[in-house]
Amino acid sequence: MKPILGLNAFHADASAAVLAGGALVAGVEEERFRRIKHWAGFPSQAIAHCLAEVGASRLDELEAVAVSRKPRAYLARKILLALGHPRSLRRAAGRARNLGAVASLEGRLREAFPGTPPAVHGVEHHLAHLASAFFCSPFEEAACLTVDGFGDFVSTMLAKGRGNQLEVLERVHFPHSLGQLYTAITQFLGFPHFGDEYKVMGLAAYGEPRFLPQLRQVVPAEGELFRLDLSYFRHLSEGVDMSWDDGEPRLGNLFTPRLELLLGPARKPQEELDQRHKDLAASLQALYEERFFALVRRVLRLTGCRRLALAGGCAMNSLANGKLFRETDTEEVFIQAAAGDAGTSLGAALYVQHAVLGQPRSFVMEHAYWGPQYSSEAVRAALAEGLPGSAGRDGVYRDASGAEIALETVTDPAELAARTAQGLAAGEVVGWYQGRSEWGPRALGNRSILADPRRGDMKELLNRKIKRRESFRPFAPSVLEERAAEWFTERYPDPFMIKVYPVRPEKRALVPAITHADGTGRLQTVSRAANPRYWQLIAAFERLTGVPMVLNTSFNENEPIVNTPAEALDCFLRTRMDRLVLGDVVLVRRQLPAC
Repeated sequence: MKPILGLNAFHADASAAVLAGGALVAGVEEERFRRIKHWAGFPSQAIAHCLAEVGASRLDELEAVAVSRKPRAYLARKILLALGHPRSLRRAAGRARNLGAVASLEGRLREAFPGTPPAVHGVEHHLAHLASAFFCSPFEEAACLTVDGFGDFVSTMLAKGRGNQLEVLERVHFPHSLGQLYTAITQFLGFPHFGDEYKVMGLAAYGEPRFLPQLRQVVPAEGELFRLDLSYFRHLSEGVDMSWDDGEPRLGNLFTPRLELLLGPARKPQEELDQRHKDLAASLQALYEERFFALVRRVLRLTGCRRLALAGGCAMNSLANGKLFRETDTEEVFIQAAAGDAGTSLGAALYVQHAVLGQPRSFVMEHAYWGPQYSSEAVRAALAEGLPGSAGRDGVYRDASGAEIALETVTDPAELAARTAQGLAAGEVVGWYQGRSEWGPRALGNRSILADPRRGDMKELLNRKIKRRESFRPFAPSVLEERAAEWFTERYPDPFMIKVYPVRPEKRALVPAITHADGTGRLQTVSRAANPRYWQLIAAFERLTGVPMVLNTSFNENEPIVNTPAEALDCFLRTRMDRLVLGDVVLVRRQLPAC
């Protein structure tokens, strides 16, 4: 069978993924090329990359194209709801344009690429989410759950996966959504940008859930399901402005003035964070977990399974994910690396391959390294351009700030790991750029900034030198898989950094830089098989320090994770990183310019 191209198009986190021989070959978000976070629109550059990865120069070399949207799904329900709420129709023009863009996808493909596209299959958004979780899991049979804002008029879907089929059991339709709840309170707390929910998760560790009784009024339980009290939300009564047009996604204000009567005044974006805001964040997280765990218990009961495949934007709530084993009867869980909307491109392709074309399953996602990779020639070209006079060769040069940069090639992987580990142990901040980039929002050891987790001042140092972000946000550990249970209370591995586990109490003082205010860490377990070079580096650091982990944060500075060697070099040069490892090439700042 010829390759299948999957797309998340005209939606936030636009992306493309391609299957060949029954398995994922490549997957990448458009933001990595466009350099705009959560880029929404037609993912032309991601498509071009995926076609090149399977050696396709024309669209007619594909078996099928799958897109994770089905605009006509639940059309009668949409019409009835719109007629009952005429004020919301004033803001419907943008949504109508977006649906028109999805419907014209075949034409956009013809304009952008040679050849006649094959059949374009629209896959309902949440079916694509479910497929992205179950069809690349190791499970033959599993309970399947997806929870997010909205997609194709649905926010939540419960299903049973068996073999190459998905049986949908229940849906929660618009206007009720746990994702909308989390976004509304995120906006209320003064974080207005699309995707800011992760900031509230970090803030929650500093608060107590004293507003939980009030928030329960906002999202009353209905048995194991839920509903929103819509008097606190605008999205049905008035509609909300949205923009998904070839750029940064934007979402208008979701909450009504009544929420301020319940919780007090909303925080302005530049206003100081006080204890009330931290307590509101903790209360939101506690309420979300109550409703989420009820959904998990329900899908486990309905399916009779104890294995869970989880997806949707809310599947990125690593705080809740880390408690699944304690709070529910879940025995095993699979959450793929791009569980949010970007992953629906993969899910749509998998759904067509298995549920539509009837192909058997053969692929299990065991690592996240499905993005672009650049040659050593591209690295040398970037160095020649970024370090004037170097021609990309080894030597000592000066950057634009006057800092002295030593450039050296180290071809022995063991020596490269040992030298980098020595730098980390000495307090250096290291840019680590290797192989194929990660699929999904986490840097997992190929596009990472690394540091020593033992240093209590490392959070402040990283924020001052590179990240320039809110001080309350935690940094994550990458830990050797075989050592994880010695340092964290849960033994279940997580190669995709999507679960938060408590750091063992006796270990917390040893690794303060990755231990959050509540004693937890959002860990990535690193196996030798999945990423041998990164594993070798962490093992070398353990031999030096006795600590089998490094602090890992994404290789960026308030931008999408770096994609090309030139972007990695630019980030290194404009920040105060100490060392950059580009494949086999090592750059070390010998002298920092004055602050």
